[in-house]
Amino acid sequence: MKEQSGVPATIKKTRLLALTAMLFAVSIVLAAVENSFPPPIAVPGIRFGLSNIAVMYALFFLGKRRAFMTAVLKALFVFCTRGAVAGAVSLCGGVLALAVMSLAVVLFQKKISYLMISVAGAVAHNLGQLAAVSLIYTSLSLWAYLPVLLIAGVAAGTVTASLLRLVLPVLRRLEP
Repeated sequence: MKEQSGVPATIKKTRLLALTAMLFAVSIVLAAVENSFPPPIAVPGIRFGLSNIAVMYALFFLGKRRAFMTAVLKALFVFCTRGAVAGAVSLCGGVLALAVMSLAVVLFQKKISYLMISVAGAVAHNLGQLAAVSLIYTSLSLWAYLPVLLIAGVAAGTVTASLLRLVLPVLRRLEP
């Protein structure tokens, strides 16, 4: 058993797995809380995406693999609770958002703020969901909704980045 900094590798892996599972649970709770309130504006499908706080935390502090696991688990949960279309839309939005945020982190390293990464991820999430819906329903007319989704993505990214900053001191205590 390989040890790093006095902690056996298997214990570190177990802690990381437990933290990933906890982030998934937090994302489900945040989604449930968000869904219990009326939408912030009366436009169909517009939400802040509070559950993405867990994915962003995973990306910033646990790495791309754990963030990807959290995003995929979220989409599987949506699939199980709301059906195949909702699951596919969630997966497309989540994976594209994570890819864009990961790319921003790699390209800009320490020169980009959580806010900019979050906004880029939220906009990409909306684009991924819109692409999935337009493929499923084979309608290009859905793309007329794009300006609304871009504005909503900027607002949602701002809210989630602000909330992440707010809860970061608590989340940092969970790090393995």
